[in-house]
This record gives sequence, C-alpha cells and structure tokens, in this order.
Amino acid sequence: MNAITLSTPLSEGEVRALRVGEEVILEGLIYGMRDRTHIEIFQYGKEPPVSLAGYPVLHTAPSLRRVGEKWEKVIIGTTTSARMDRFAPALFEKYGVRAIIGKAGLSEVSLAAMQRFGACYLALTGGAAALETLQIEEVEAVYWPHLHPEALYAFRVRGFGPLIVAMDSHGASLYAQVRTAAQARLASILGQGADA
Repeated sequence: MNAITLSTPLSEGEVRALRVGEEVILEGLIYGMRDRTHIEIFQYGKEPPVSLAGYPVLHTAPSLRRVGEKWEKVIIGTTTSARMDRFAPALFEKYGVRAIIGKAGLSEVSLAAMQRFGACYLALTGGAAALETLQIEEVEAVYWPHLHPEALYAFRVRGFGPLIVAMDSHGASLYAQVRTAAQARLASILGQGADA
C-alpha cells in the first residue's frame, strides 16, 4: 500500500477521504501537546496562543534543550492518548483540529466527534521515538514554556510517518476491528477447549 502524503494544514475534505488502515505521511507544521496544555485550555480557560485549525496534534512530552532563544530537540516520542481522550471532541469542535497523532487510540465518544467534525486518529508505532525525532526537522516555537515538557509545541516535519489511519471520520476503528477479531478468536479457542 502506498502512503498518502498530506501537507498541513489539512482540509476537511482531505481528512474525510481517509479510511481506516491507510498510511499517511505528513509534511509541514504539526502541534505537540500533552495533559497540562489541555488542562490550561479546557479547565483554566486559556485560549491557545496560535490557531490549531486544520492542524494535527501530536500527543507528546518532548525532551528539548534551550539554546539562547531557540529550542533544540533531544528526543521526541509519542505518549498514549487515553489520558487526553476527554479533550479530543472539543479540540475538533472548538479549535478545528483535524487529526490526533498518538498511541492506543481514543474512545467511542471521540470517534463520534471525528465523524461529526471531520477528523481522524493517526497511530504512530510505539518505540519509534528515534525515527520520529529525525522526521521533526525543527522546533519552530514553544508556547507556554513554563509548562515544559508539557507545553504547546510547533514542530516542522518532513516525511513524518508512516502513520496509520486507526480511526476515521466514517466511524471505523482499527482498534474495534482488532477487538472484535480477538473476541471471535477467543470464543473459537474456548469452544474448542470445551469439546476436548
């Protein structure tokens, strides 16, 4: 399967054209955030200092070093998305985020919001931080630096991926498909054991 290369910001049409199981490569700007940034926005009511409309959000708490006014990457990995799941629907609805990049997926509530607002979940392979760091060309900005390593980060990426479309705007979920297949297989195994 050939990966689909998309440049950010993403349009609703580009995202709605994606289907579960497809591979995506991203070019351009993406934003990184983790728990504290979400809490600043949604619990403390602080508006993001930049527009997130059309951009992917990477769940990350990067290791960076400050050199003068610049931030240099040390290692930038991806964190599990479950802790930030409750914020995803509002990111899609209020701020126009088109994709979340992370590990392990989001809930059915977030999946329904993806359908409604034209967003998707892009899964990144766990343990691939070294490659991910190479694909992030530059840390363009760090907003709310007092929250580092859970600030809001602007990353310039090239050839970022491949990312797997794990949840799409049509209600399909790779995680649900795997769970259903595993449950069917388990039932088969247990059934065979009962006959033995």
